[in-house]
Amino acid sequence: MYKRPAVPFHGRHQAGITTPAQACGHLVAFDLQPDAGRPGAATLLRRWSAAAEAMTRGRPPAGDDQIALDAGPSSLTVTFGFGRSFFGKTGLKDHMPDALVEMPPFSADALDRDRSDGDLWVQIGADDPLVAVHALRVLQKTASGTAKVRWTMNGFNRARGATDRPRTVRNLMGQLDGTGNPRPSEYDAKVFVADAPGPHAWMNGGSYAVVRRIRMLLDTWDRLPLARQERVIGRRKTDGAPLSGGTETTPLNLGAVRPDGSLAIPGDAHVRVAAPSSNGGATMLRRGFSYHDGLRPDGAPDAGLLFIAWQADPTTGFIQVQRKLDGADGLTRYLRHESSAVFAVPGGAAEGDYVGRALLES
Repeated sequence: MYKRPAVPFHGRHQAGITTPAQACGHLVAFDLQPDAGRPGAATLLRRWSAAAEAMTRGRPPAGDDQIALDAGPSSLTVTFGFGRSFFGKTGLKDHMPDALVEMPPFSADALDRDRSDGDLWVQIGADDPLVAVHALRVLQKTASGTAKVRWTMNGFNRARGATDRPRTVRNLMGQLDGTGNPRPSEYDAKVFVADAPGPHAWMNGGSYAVVRRIRMLLDTWDRLPLARQERVIGRRKTDGAPLSGGTETTPLNLGAVRPDGSLAIPGDAHVRVAAPSSNGGATMLRRGFSYHDGLRPDGAPDAGLLFIAWQADPTTGFIQVQRKLDGADGLTRYLRHESSAVFAVPGGAAEGDYVGRALLES
């Protein structure tokens, strides 16, 4: 009988950051109850870590409802993070890292504050939907009395085995999404925190997650001719190759021109404006999920991208890039950013330890 493999819960980094993207995802933010404080938060993270460790091995956690009893690990990952508000509610303001900044406003923002931010954040990913929902239920029930759900978002990716070989995922615009991600050899410098000083040392081995629910104006997008879509992005839709030539992984040639003398990759093309060479080297690891939440009152799809970007510092990662995109990116007119959050995601836990202990027991 085939069962998808287990992803270790314990390690230097939390799983779910550089792990290959799974088919199913749930994002959930919690707010601490007023009387929880630091002791309640520590107890919750200890219990969450124990439950996550069991479930990622394909084993039932304490008090299990057994809804995923026969499913195996299914590549389950569970990742925990802390929002800015967490530090005030736990008396740990002096331990809040400088990089955990409030997100500045951008022109495409239409933010629902009830679906933004949060004290605690959990990212769940799995290749089986029942396994993912089971993990969500277990963690939600474990939090009862200590933290309440602020918001949840559910997403998906192409299922493993749907293509003849591993490929970059496609988003709901039909574009390959994640082609320009950092290489594994760059993770330590670009994705993970190292050498955080003094009261912020608990973030060593961790990362910062920028989470945005981005609704795509798909009806408007789908009316564009293919050639126009490709020029908005700056890549061929079929294989993700840059319009300057080559294959998906060929570096952009931002100086290339077409026979008529115009830029092969237009001046407002998404890949040009977002390129590290256009942003002082800024980059991030994009690892999101598509979502489709039915139809809006006007009949348009309520669908798009649960954007998740991982970086060692959001001020020199997402924020730096988004400031350049804002007003200069031709793709912006087809997007609406409807929720936003930034979370400090600590390093992983060793066997027998729990995520966040270095902060909560400091």
